[in-house]
Amino acid sequence: MTAQRGRPRSFDRQAALERAALAFWEHGYETTSISDLTTALGIGAPSLYAAFGDKRQLFYEAVASYQATHGSFTARAMAEEPTARDAIVRILREAATEYTSPDHPRGCLVISAAQNCSPASADVAKALRDTRNKNLRLLEDRIRSDVDSGILPGDTDAHGLALFAAATTQGMSQQARDGAGREDLEAIAEAAVRALPQSSATACR
Repeated sequence: MTAQRGRPRSFDRQAALERAALAFWEHGYETTSISDLTTALGIGAPSLYAAFGDKRQLFYEAVASYQATHGSFTARAMAEEPTARDAIVRILREAATEYTSPDHPRGCLVISAAQNCSPASADVAKALRDTRNKNLRLLEDRIRSDVDSGILPGDTDAHGLALFAAATTQGMSQQARDGAGREDLEAIAEAAVRALPQSSATACR
């Protein structure tokens, strides 16, 4: 079997997606050019188009790769922690570490990569907004389940608490991009943790 025309024989798709994610993460969707991407991926434009179709499709695949790697701490916390409060606490604390890691651009790609897009890129901005809103709904459902089961107080505002957690992580991402260090973000996280309603599971520890 011959290699696809325009694509290097040793092409590593996952490695290419990682490098593309880093480029979009650093510079944003619109200001990352095809030239920037070919340089980051180490391939020519024909190879990029052969492998990914176009810049938009490459971006969507890069975001999916990011969510499965650097951004996966949120989903892990939701899956592994026994309560919504525990999940929020873990997300906030791990965000402080992840958003300031020296191993990649600061902040969160899903939060920052499509800010202030032109109308031509409105679908890209919407895709990231939909992702953030989906995560918000999942967290709200988890909180409401804990309220219904008595883990959280009955007067807990599930929607408001989910918004609070999301707004805190979004603010932490922006603070990191503005130069805040890990200790700064940890202080934000701990202040937010103190504002969370106590669950019966937490109170019993």
